[in-house]
Amino acid sequence: MIITITGLPGSGKTTVIKQLSETLGVPWYSVGNLRGKMAEERGMTIDELNALGETEAFTDKDVDEYQKKLGESGESFVIDGRLSWYFIPKSFKIFLDVDPNVGARRIYDASKKGERDDEKAYGSVEEVKQFIADRVASDVRRYQKYYGVDFLDRSNYDLVLDTTNLTIDEKARIILEKMPKS
Repeated sequence: MIITITGLPGSGKTTVIKQLSETLGVPWYSVGNLRGKMAEERGMTIDELNALGETEAFTDKDVDEYQKKLGESGESFVIDGRLSWYFIPKSFKIFLDVDPNVGARRIYDASKKGERDDEKAYGSVEEVKQFIADRVASDVRRYQKYYGVDFLDRSNYDLVLDTTNLTIDEKARIILEKMPKS
């Protein structure tokens, strides 16, 4: 079983894939972490890499090819990435939604704790809300340009889950309940 998870920034994608990985006993992958390493290797922030990606396809294509190969491996795993559902079509596709204020608060709190070294520290929740809007807009432009797809179109997914008021355990439980039994 392959589970692909995408969603809005601050919806808890990476946290829930780790929880699902542990519960199911399968590996997890994060496209955001891969892109974060790519940015770091180039002395850039993830936002700078995303901006570069609007004109330079390699910033997406390298990671996208990696996802395709994972999907063809025959292995079971959990992965979070904006287009994982697209590159791994034979998967249980999940979109995690979140109230923009809550998502911004989660990212702000994580930045204050130093939990993401590929992102800058933010001065306020409002600054994070602007960051989220800019990042999502950049993602939409890049994915439309390179693949003609819209990751925000909820009809692409088998499950759409609003995580605004859910704990990590609740998110994982709901996903496990909704997963197809194989």
